[in-house]
Amino acid sequence: MKFVGPAFLATILTAAFAGVGHAQYAARGGLEAKLQYCKTCHGLSGQGYYGWFPMPRLAGQQPQYLENQLRAFIERRRTNPIMANVSHGISPSMIPALAEHFKNLNPPPIGGAPRGSIGLGKQIYEEGLPEANVPACMACHGLEGKGQNEIPRLAGQLYAYSVGQLTGWGKVRGQGTAVDTSAIMAPTAHNLNRSQIEAVAAYVSTLR
Repeated sequence: MKFVGPAFLATILTAAFAGVGHAQYAARGGLEAKLQYCKTCHGLSGQGYYGWFPMPRLAGQQPQYLENQLRAFIERRRTNPIMANVSHGISPSMIPALAEHFKNLNPPPIGGAPRGSIGLGKQIYEEGLPEANVPACMACHGLEGKGQNEIPRLAGQLYAYSVGQLTGWGKVRGQGTAVDTSAIMAPTAHNLNRSQIEAVAAYVSTLR
């Protein structure tokens, strides 16, 4: 069987969702059609999904953060081979309604993170790493990891997704010339080594 690379797969998925999948739900109305569209990748309850790529949890996410990220995709300030196209099919007036819908979902975390580094992750999350200029994650994201306003919820986020975002922060966020609030995370992500990133990702994936 011939190997299909991520970029080619993204093209196939985007075309499929924009065509057959979207048409299937179009008759149900604009918002409902888009919600079904989102759930194709992010799970029926917005819990995230482990497929070819780890699809992030949207359930319980702060609406302002979700709105900001959708606009970042639209404006090419955040890069993703699938969301770059998907976001352009969402009207500006629909963005708040989508964000509010996912805010109100609360499925249990998927789990699956390695357990051995959770203790270290909890320590970094609550105390930071002063010697590496890494602040405590809870200072912004809250003790329970639920975030606030434009600060995202981390609780229950898929382990692999968090690892991928933190290790590649500068490659996917803060693109272009516009000021992006996610820029505050750039030095923190840079100052965490791989094992520390994995530890924090494992810990927040267990939070409810």
